Amino acid sequence: MKTKVIPEQETAQGVDVKVSQKADKKHKHTQLKWLIGSAIFFVLLNVLAWKSTQFCDFYQKHIYPLWAQTYGRVTSLLPFSFGELLIAIAVFGIPLSLLVMIVLLIIKRGRRGKVAKVFGFIYGWILVFILGTETLNCFVLYHTSTFEELNNISVEEHTNDDLEELGFRIVAQLNELSSQVQRDEEGRFVLTSDTDDTARVAVEGLEDEFVCFGGYEVHPKPIYCSFFMSQMDLMGIYFPFSMEANYNTDMYKAKLPNTICHELAHTKGFMREEEANFIAFVACDRCGDVDYRYSGYLSALTYVRNQIFEYCDEDTKCEFDNAICDEVWADIDGNREYWESVEEAEDTVFESESVSEVSEKAMETSLHANGVEDGIASYGRMVDLMLNYYGEHKFVGEE
Repeated sequence: MKTKVIPEQETAQGVDVKVSQKADKKHKHTQLKWLIGSAIFFVLLNVLAWKSTQFCDFYQKHIYPLWAQTYGRVTSLLPFSFGELLIAIAVFGIPLSLLVMIVLLIIKRGRRGKVAKVFGFIYGWILVFILGTETLNCFVLYHTSTFEELNNISVEEHTNDDLEELGFRIVAQLNELSSQVQRDEEGRFVLTSDTDDTARVAVEGLEDEFVCFGGYEVHPKPIYCSFFMSQMDLMGIYFPFSMEANYNTDMYKAKLPNTICHELAHTKGFMREEEANFIAFVACDRCGDVDYRYSGYLSALTYVRNQIFEYCDEDTKCEFDNAICDEVWADIDGNREYWESVEEAEDTVFESESVSEVSEKAMETSLHANGVEDGIASYGRMVDLMLNYYGEHKFVGEE
């Protein structure tokens, strides 16, 4: 019998290959455990959030600010919206990567298992990243105590008379401010203030009275695809996966300062829309910048006027609208005309009506999934907060 002599070099190479394969297999097994473990952790965190308001309050006050101090600070260094970039990568990158995966599965016949594992891990970590950032920077925060409970604001039933009084108080302030802002030749609002430092200082200034403010303030970012944002009926958006307050640069500018403060309110851990609306109003009212104050009152007027027209009699409705000065009506009309122009826009990539419908359904679904039973209608509950708070407090201009 002949015995084949195997060179020591070939033997060593064979051992190295086996060791490498074993190490690679161990690495993939470890990665899979981390992937599954991370997903389970975030799911359990969501379950805990639904079960324990006390945990969510602790999280909002002591843990969530750490993300703003670290991750939010890093993304704020970028001169563009990191969240918008991530969405663009997802929209174009994921379909492209699926195409690449299919091609590789066809041509790499002997290594299809490895190709499938590589892409499986990539998609798995993408999903875990989305689940994790949404959980840590959004989902948990929907289940905190209400703004009233956190700040000891009394909650009580209010009459139509209370609503009317609040409405006329807002109109009085708005009429006075309308003559102080700059206007164009058509008599419409012209924004002269910045969209970063003033907003950050305004929201930061609430620390003296309300909980969970103070600390690092992220920098608000404009959205490059703002017209598409308008098609979705959005003036601003908070991206949990980038901790950014983003705003629409195409919108009617009189609403812009308030919108930025609204999105910054989300970055402080207040996810409920009515609370962000209220916070934005208070921040604008107490701001020393007249553009911000005017924007805050103009935005509040929309919600209060809607409530008055729902609950009050015809005489009150006529009296209320007659009390609004021409300059304010010019901005109300300007804002309405802008949104009408978006709906009527032609030669667009996507039809505005279709985009708007999809956006509205997505928003409703998201709010319902996070326990907001009345969905988009919850924005209007800002009026309840204003009635509760400003029944005992004055507007800055009333002092």
